[in-house]
Amino acid sequence: MPTLPTTLPDWLALLESRHAETHIDMGLDRVRAVKERLQLAFGCPVIMVAGTNGKGSTCAMLEAVLLQSGYRVGLYIKPHFLDFNERARINGEMASDEALVAAFDAVESVRGDVSLTYFEFTTLAIMHLISQAGVDVAILEVGLGGRLDAVNVVDADVAIVTSVDIDHTDYLGDTREKIGFEKAGIFRPGKPAICSDPVPPQSLIQHAESIGADLWLLGRDFNYQGDQQQWSYGGRGQRRNALAYPALRGANQLLNASAALAALEVLRMQLPCGAQEVRAGLAMVELPGRFQVLPGRPTQVLDVAHNPHAAAALAHNLGNMGFHRFTYAVFGIMEDKDIEAVIAPLKGIVDHWCVTALPSPRSAQPEQLAEKLATLKPAGAKPDDFSVTAFATPAEAYANAVSRAGENDRIVVFGSFYTVAGVMAARKNSLH
Repeated sequence: MPTLPTTLPDWLALLESRHAETHIDMGLDRVRAVKERLQLAFGCPVIMVAGTNGKGSTCAMLEAVLLQSGYRVGLYIKPHFLDFNERARINGEMASDEALVAAFDAVESVRGDVSLTYFEFTTLAIMHLISQAGVDVAILEVGLGGRLDAVNVVDADVAIVTSVDIDHTDYLGDTREKIGFEKAGIFRPGKPAICSDPVPPQSLIQHAESIGADLWLLGRDFNYQGDQQQWSYGGRGQRRNALAYPALRGANQLLNASAALAALEVLRMQLPCGAQEVRAGLAMVELPGRFQVLPGRPTQVLDVAHNPHAAAALAHNLGNMGFHRFTYAVFGIMEDKDIEAVIAPLKGIVDHWCVTALPSPRSAQPEQLAEKLATLKPAGAKPDDFSVTAFATPAEAYANAVSRAGENDRIVVFGSFYTVAGVMAARKNSLH
């Protein structure tokens, strides 16, 4: 048997090299086989969160409220921006390299001849790590879809679907009905299934009903109301009034917060959370790259928006920010996305586009983006008013935007996790 890597970077490099070229063999049989050999099981409630947008925010709010309530919380969230360790959090702290290496060793020791993708292997390892960490509750974020996602080999006590929109059409289908069915795959018979999408696809409702899940729909089983100062949540048997707005900014965050509070209502006998802890958790929640406004001037916003639904929310949130003379966008995106529909909401908001290639074989080429963006140029606009410039890396595109933006301007970084991660890394390097 070849010797196994002893460091996290070496392990990750090995996993990447093993599956550089494999196609995705849809289906969970391989993952389930290894899960059983690992004897992977959770001795605590499991909350699973799927959705096109809003999964990460919902997970972060659940984690924050439960930590404030004094529980030991395990969280699996993805992808990461700077360090792989961001994907596994125990009690609010990133898992150590040593803990991750031990978890990878555990999966490898039982895997035998079963082939696992990078995502499947790391998912099993992190779930194993959390299951062994003595937590009171585990929060698991689903990657793609739901039904065939590696996380779904675990049975959730509460399943949440945040939003259903068009993304990853190659794998999930090209309509909300097809995608809704895939996401509903995390629901279980007799278990609460929460959907915070205001217009849930019929396929999701039908699947929940056909398997006998306990479906909670926004507007029917739980809802929220808010004014300028505060908001309130109402569920089937619980009201929470005078709540502070979540520290995560943006228009959809009350939908996400309501889903989180519905899950906590479901679990209120096992994991009671007081009013003060809920307020404090929502007020302190942090999540990088979700309409994240950095301190200082010019105003800088990082947002991982990479599909039309998220881009529309980003445009809405930018519109609520007050006046800025010029807006510079650092923009890179994958070529399989609906690029026209992602840039359309930002017409008239972004004046200067700094477009970039991304470190992925699926990256859209900057020249191709520049061609599409040229169509947004207002009639008669001068070069000072509108421009599109292409760059090889997010760091170069960002450096250009920073060099041109005045203190009354703003810079928006969006289009992909890779775009935001590239800029985060560049900022970190410039601070050292």
